[in-house]
Amino acid sequence: MDEIKEVHTPYEMGVVVPKKVSDQIGEGYGHDCVEVLVAQFHRVGLIVDRVVGLHDEFLKLLAPVEILGKAAAELQLKKRTHIGVDIQFEWDEAEAFIRQADGSFFSWCERFRCYNHMIYGIVNKSESAIILKSNCRDVRWEPGESLVWKLETEAIVKEVFPLHDEIKRKQLLKCWALNWWDLTNQPIDEIYAYYGTKIATYFAFLGMYTKWLFFPAAFGLLLQLVDFGSLQLLVIPFFFICIISWAVLFFQFWKRKNSTLLARWQISYSVGAESAYKYMDMEWSSFHSSVGLVKKWGDGKAEDKENFQREEWSGRMMRFRNDAIIILSIICLQLPFELAYAHLYESIRSDIMKFGLTAIYLFAIQYFTQFGGKVSVKLIKDEQNENSEYRANSLVYKVFGLYFMQSYIGILYHAILHRNFMTLRQVIIQRLIISEVLENLMENSLPYIKYSYRKYRAVRNKRKREKGPSGRKSYFNSRVEKEYFKPMYSASVGEELEDGLFDEFLELALQFGMIMMFACAFPPAFAFAALSNVAEIRADALKILAMYRRPVPRVAATIGAWLNIFQFLIVVSICTNCVLLACLYDREGKWDISPGLAAILIMEHVLLLIKFGFSRIVPEEPDWVKANRMKNATQAQNMCSKQLLRNISGGRGAFVTGTQKTD
Repeated sequence: MDEIKEVHTPYEMGVVVPKKVSDQIGEGYGHDCVEVLVAQFHRVGLIVDRVVGLHDEFLKLLAPVEILGKAAAELQLKKRTHIGVDIQFEWDEAEAFIRQADGSFFSWCERFRCYNHMIYGIVNKSESAIILKSNCRDVRWEPGESLVWKLETEAIVKEVFPLHDEIKRKQLLKCWALNWWDLTNQPIDEIYAYYGTKIATYFAFLGMYTKWLFFPAAFGLLLQLVDFGSLQLLVIPFFFICIISWAVLFFQFWKRKNSTLLARWQISYSVGAESAYKYMDMEWSSFHSSVGLVKKWGDGKAEDKENFQREEWSGRMMRFRNDAIIILSIICLQLPFELAYAHLYESIRSDIMKFGLTAIYLFAIQYFTQFGGKVSVKLIKDEQNENSEYRANSLVYKVFGLYFMQSYIGILYHAILHRNFMTLRQVIIQRLIISEVLENLMENSLPYIKYSYRKYRAVRNKRKREKGPSGRKSYFNSRVEKEYFKPMYSASVGEELEDGLFDEFLELALQFGMIMMFACAFPPAFAFAALSNVAEIRADALKILAMYRRPVPRVAATIGAWLNIFQFLIVVSICTNCVLLACLYDREGKWDISPGLAAILIMEHVLLLIKFGFSRIVPEEPDWVKANRMKNATQAQNMCSKQLLRNISGGRGAFVTGTQKTD
């Protein structure tokens, strides 16, 4: 480990700039870029600490609460008041707003937005351009231009990134990542305060999912260890019915827990809405376009309706075209590849060669699906989505379609065409074991390898620049430089639309599909999934705390498109398991294929009825959350009504007084 000599300070943002290697800026010749940047940071109220590293200089930034409050007021952030109404924040009335659980005014997501507003909001307010200098380079800062944006385009500001708070990070390491006594319990509120809503929601979902897995895991082990004799063919359908009921109930109760968490975190969200965080997630481009459309509609021109319809259908046709490209790519390119693997696996006799073929296949398919994900990202850029959340959901659906094909088509090939249940179970076991090993190996080793390589290059280049022999060893003398060399928490398909949680949810969805779609063939798979997820909670916590930079907070308040994917997998699992049961009963000779199929079709319809019936029986929102939301809405309506009446009364009184004076 590198020696850290820096005393802890709660700086929250870091800016990377090059070290000054020359001092050739004379009077009247220009201004040093870094000096101007530091002066501008001071001018907007930020506290700056300059740290010199091996190759770069780091500006650590901290904003006092008064400065954050003024930035929040400029951004017109909506916050919860003590009467339960969300209104725009005003620093002069700060005491009227509810504080966070840790006593602060703003959440981490709100603070990050305020920092971005202050950092990128520094513009040249003079009427003429300012010449800046950076190591003999001239930079022309035009009037009205953002300073940080200009320096980023000139590669002077290399990066702006959030910093870890070492005290809170170590506390989370102790009570969360390294705490193995609580298998599924996690400090969700502390995770939310440190990382934001999206990461806290993921770990809340992972913890609840793992806890609920204990029931099917015990049931599956019971079926594997106990010989039920002639009742075996009745126990397996009963197990299947219980599994479907379990899955439906789990997601209904997850929706309830999600709404409870949002109420506890003071986040406004209505059940059934397409997008939570409406105000925080709205981009300026979509906001201005919406305002422009409203203005156009108000002009009263005859062609307005046609323009709206043209833009609406052109956007829909663009999305349809992109979806068609992905579907055709799956059918024409990936499907033959998957069937070829399944055929080779069936023809190979050696178990060792089968295991090796599966490992090579899973390793190779990672690059294929990552390439498909990058193509999907490029296609999504042409779509007219409302905001980043809609674009991210579109990406999730497209990429999961690729992974769905490569994960399950080979197994379905064994199940339906060959009806070889022993081979099917071997494939499921190998897929679960190899995929988990590969995923954990790549997730935990690649970040450390990237960090070690960047550190090695930095130290090597430092030694090369030192003239003459030197016995002094180069090392990092600041924690901020160590964080800078850590990799970003980004998705494998790119960081533009999604962060690292994309891969985490994808792994969970593929695991859920594997154990659900082939539950009747291999019931103990639920036990393996439960043990794997217990370890996954700690591994993901350790990875995000120690191996990556502090992630940029995302505003998504639910698991978004992944919920629809999980529910889609439940419906698919009903169909696949009914096919497996038909094959199983026909293979055992207990049923003829005709009555067997009839019974399976009846079971399929009953399970679909259970699936959609339970969705209505269990409400998605607890009554106390709904009552609290309705109370807040009623109070807001009453306040608006009273204020409106005062304005009308005041205006009428002024009108009457003015009329009397005229008479």
